[in-house]
Amino acid sequence: MARHFSLSGFPEWLPEQRLVEQHVLTTLQRTFELHGFSGIETRAVEPVSQLLSKGETSKEIYLLSRLQAEAGGDDAELGLHFDLTVPLARYVVENAGRLLFPFKRYQIQKVWRGERPQDGRFREFVQADVDVVGQDTLSQHHDMELPLVMVDALGRLPIPRVVVRASNRKVAQGLYEAVGIADVDGALRAIDKLDKIGEKAVAEMLIAGGATEQQAEQALALARIQGSDGSIADRVLALGARSDLLDEGLHELVALIEGANALMPGAITADLKIARGLDYYTGTVYESTMIGHEDLGSVCSGGRYDSLATDGKKTYPGVGLSIGVSRVLARVLGAPLVEVSRSVPTAVLVAVLDEDHRAQSDRIAMSLRDRGIPTEVSPSAAKFGKQIRYADRRGIPYVWFPGDPDSVKDIRSGDQTDADAGEWMPPADDLHPTVRTVS
Repeated sequence: MARHFSLSGFPEWLPEQRLVEQHVLTTLQRTFELHGFSGIETRAVEPVSQLLSKGETSKEIYLLSRLQAEAGGDDAELGLHFDLTVPLARYVVENAGRLLFPFKRYQIQKVWRGERPQDGRFREFVQADVDVVGQDTLSQHHDMELPLVMVDALGRLPIPRVVVRASNRKVAQGLYEAVGIADVDGALRAIDKLDKIGEKAVAEMLIAGGATEQQAEQALALARIQGSDGSIADRVLALGARSDLLDEGLHELVALIEGANALMPGAITADLKIARGLDYYTGTVYESTMIGHEDLGSVCSGGRYDSLATDGKKTYPGVGLSIGVSRVLARVLGAPLVEVSRSVPTAVLVAVLDEDHRAQSDRIAMSLRDRGIPTEVSPSAAKFGKQIRYADRRGIPYVWFPGDPDSVKDIRSGDQTDADAGEWMPPADDLHPTVRTVS
């Protein structure tokens, strides 16, 4: 077979790493469902016109030329989705008559982005999204609900603590308009780069976009404000700018921060430099970082979008957050920050006396599996010592010996006891591989 070369940006996990990924995905799913969210999956392919319908994404889309040719015509240009929010908008419009609003959905699926692979950034990766979508209106309390769902979900994972930071684009837009910044969208995109390029470079971008030095400084002064209570409003108003939009955004942001922290102290902090680059965000925006791994950037982000989905008659506003699952996994597996108790699902290896008695071992294995115990039969009828070493290399904790009576051995402690395949159960911690943080 010809030698194959790896492709950067397309992660492939080893079996023990895949166990960690499955643990993370299962934990997220269970937590989302605990909060009343229903799971969906959308197709991987969307019309390019749909993918680009809500403004510049700055992401290169993978085009599918064969599907385009089969569909026919330039209007049928198709690409792989680069996130799960744009497909959600299409899904909601197409199924609005069969959905109950507010529609609470979670979605755990692969997405594709044609960007340069680097630490924590991939061309193919898994995202986990939660969104609440309304019909025509959506109560503001969902802006507080969503980050609390994510704080709960992330807190159940074997990863460093994640800090959720929030802002409101109405605050920034209201201040920019009040001080006379003409290119509001350009200013938001510039401020969104603060953590990457620093204040000096951002100020230069703002001035290049038409802002005066004083206007640029006012925008940066707003971006410096952080806090976990209502005092952030006083600090914003102390900058001297006022507008109805600014007041509206401050009211929403303070209600979010104080309400969320009353329910879950320390869950969310306000950080007014967060702008989010995508055009469809209209209010609250979120970003999150892992403590001690801030260099990785945001691992969970999102926001409010009041007009992302519409069918021309009705509008479907929503608010949502997305976890970059592969982004988090790459860091915690690479450090490593987590470990798995064994590299295979198997809890019991049934030994084989000799090949003439393999059917006996197979029957024992079937009995154990019927009771939910992950079991495999030894691949060879070698001496028992070799079969035990085989189990040890794979991390299988128990070896079952057929006999009269049967017995089972914990190869870690050496303890061996008589056992009945119709009754014996391993301890709960041994039934399935467990994932834990590295101390």
